[in-house]
Amino acid sequence: MDFLKSGIKTVLGSPEVGTAAPSPAETVERLVERVTNSTLLQDRRDSCRALKALSQNYRIEVGAQAMDALRQVLELDRADNETIHYALDTLKNIMSPTLFKVEEDNHQVPCNIGEQFTEMFIKDPQNVQLVLDLLDEYDFRVRLSAVQLLTFMLTNRTRDIQEIILVKPMGVSKMIDLLGDTREVVRNETLLLLIKLTKGNANIQKIVAFENTFDRLFEIIASEGHAEGGIIVEDCLLLMLNLLKNNSSNVNFFKEGSYVQRLLPLLATRDDEAEEAGWAAQRVANVQVTLLVVRALVGGQGAGAGGCRRAVRAGGVLAALCGVLMSSGVPAAVLADTILAVADAVRAEPESQDYLAQVTAPSDPPRPTLLVLLMCMLNEKQPFQLRCAVLYCFECFLYRNESQQAALVSTLLPTAGEAARLTAGQLLCGGLFSRDAAANWFAAVALSHALRDNPEQKRRLLRVVVAAAGGGAPESLVSQCGRLLQRAADARAQVALLMLLSHWAAGCPAAAAALLGGGGAVGWAVSQAADTDDPLLSGLAAFLLALLYHYNDDSVPEYTKEALKQVIVKRIGLEAFVSRLSSVSRLEPYSAASKQPQPVVAQPHLLSLDYEFCNLYREHESLLLSGLAAEGPAEAEHPDTLAQYRALIRQQDARLHELVAQLDQLLHNNRTLQNTLNDSLATNSHLKDENTLLKAQVSAAGAMSAAPRGSTTHDAELKERELQEKIKLQDAKLREYESEVEELRTALRTAEEGRRKAEEELVTLRKDQDDLLVLVADQDLELNKYKELVASAQGGRAPAEP
Repeated sequence: MDFLKSGIKTVLGSPEVGTAAPSPAETVERLVERVTNSTLLQDRRDSCRALKALSQNYRIEVGAQAMDALRQVLELDRADNETIHYALDTLKNIMSPTLFKVEEDNHQVPCNIGEQFTEMFIKDPQNVQLVLDLLDEYDFRVRLSAVQLLTFMLTNRTRDIQEIILVKPMGVSKMIDLLGDTREVVRNETLLLLIKLTKGNANIQKIVAFENTFDRLFEIIASEGHAEGGIIVEDCLLLMLNLLKNNSSNVNFFKEGSYVQRLLPLLATRDDEAEEAGWAAQRVANVQVTLLVVRALVGGQGAGAGGCRRAVRAGGVLAALCGVLMSSGVPAAVLADTILAVADAVRAEPESQDYLAQVTAPSDPPRPTLLVLLMCMLNEKQPFQLRCAVLYCFECFLYRNESQQAALVSTLLPTAGEAARLTAGQLLCGGLFSRDAAANWFAAVALSHALRDNPEQKRRLLRVVVAAAGGGAPESLVSQCGRLLQRAADARAQVALLMLLSHWAAGCPAAAAALLGGGGAVGWAVSQAADTDDPLLSGLAAFLLALLYHYNDDSVPEYTKEALKQVIVKRIGLEAFVSRLSSVSRLEPYSAASKQPQPVVAQPHLLSLDYEFCNLYREHESLLLSGLAAEGPAEAEHPDTLAQYRALIRQQDARLHELVAQLDQLLHNNRTLQNTLNDSLATNSHLKDENTLLKAQVSAAGAMSAAPRGSTTHDAELKERELQEKIKLQDAKLREYESEVEELRTALRTAEEGRRKAEEELVTLRKDQDDLLVLVADQDLELNKYKELVASAQGGRAPAEP
């Protein structure tokens, strides 16, 4: 602090004896005046150095008064690197996204003060261009400060800076060139800058990728020691991840550029003794980000993802992932991420799935890797996220692979020679009957994926028999599942069994007949569908019953199609049943599970629906509902009611036109209010900026008036009063505009609500009108039939038209 005071005295001189020291605001004002008006470079340099020293402790004063002066320095004093360095460091302190230690206890400093000053600075995009131009300077301090300042601005106003840089000529190229800087500090800061720059902007991501960035990143990774390297390797991989995630163009470029093979050293495993010694924390982080890069390449459903999966297999990355999977001493978090990467790499790729089936674990005796993973999934002592990862891997292994689905079902039908060998099917059956509800859920969901879109395996699975509890006669697996459904005390197990049985019955009349014929599943499902305590269970039970009804081939006398419908109507009511069935898609578990194939669940007690079950439900919902409606009891209507229906349709048609006109008016009002609101917000922002500047000026005037009275006291008081009046006026305007903004927002919300209600009523009326038109058409057909009957009874003489 003494050094700071002596530096400022050097610039401003010592105060006269008997006068008070100048306030910080007054000091800043004098320094800004010297920077702006001094003709001597040394004076401007010293003033910039003093402003830098003040900018941490008095950020608001420096930011409010010195912003334009610092911009002027960047523009006019580029020849002097030291002055530019001081100016850049001052701007860095002003726009720092974090509060300094001296500001943490000062409640007058807002937490987003750096963002506010950044917004003021970038209002003129040319200011950003000035900083970009300084990246060409080779001076270490200037280049480093410019990179750090751009990083701060991107942190504070990411979208705005991205849009400005995107239209600046060579703006992105200048940053990428800095990756080749031999000074590691500059290179490392550039990595952080590019990570911020490429976040969420596909256009910038493409520009960066096609500037040979992947080559540069892999060179840096190799020089740092690959996975054994430090945090710089992680930064390179994070930038690579930004470039690839949700960017099909860059993914294709990465694949065609033969970069896939260059990931292999990052996944290399060491000898067993070295692995058992443990993984360093940074190696864990590096490998985890590498696995995210692999998943960014092979994730997704498009043709590009399929090509990347084949490239990953051909390039040896899949083999390397399996090597990590089977290594000893791998941390649980890395193991879970590796399993997820393997899952994405084999999904919908039969050759990769077959390769995974051949991988064996280094155990005694050797066992298939998938068998070891299933044992892990069904073990309640294993980390929950690891169990979820194994389930996803097993799902991807079976996805669209009928041969592997058949192989799994075959393990449930062992021959005499295989009785002593543990199989995947036996493990899953054991999981179904486990006391652990999570194991029940995992086993049922895994088994259901062996049946998805495969009627042949559904029929084969009907032949599976399991030993009954208590040493009784063996029962079929489908009957045992029905009994488990009745005995299960945990809702997770019930949900899992309902999903399994729904997959089994869908598209397979034989499975539907087996469920209808034994196990008591129908009675339990009817009772559960009639119960309203648990909407999810009642909805799933209704879905299973609807599937059994739809695929009923009347082979079970007790539950023919008509008999089952009568049970539903009497015990539940057709309207209530349809409501239960259609409500599943509106439940939160359905919305969460239908977003992505990978199960994302934080805790075991949150296990609920599965992604593929949501697809099954989506495929069958309308089919089942229309089937129930089409085969509902016909209600004969008297021909005289046709006129009433037509009159009702005319009324609703008039109401429909009225609502359309009302909706158009609401949309017009909405656009007008939105434009007014945007104008008010812009004015409000401008007033806030002016207010900040005025408050800084008042601080300076107040400090001057606190000094001993002299010849300037009266002028200072007048200036202070003038500024106070300005602030009052600005505050009044600010309050007025804030009030107006709030009123506009309220009006906008009201208009939005009115528009929403009008749209809902419009949809309802259109649906009612469509229903009435269908009903009128049915009545016309019925009337024509009556006319034909009358004509036939009268010997072919048709009745006269009324």
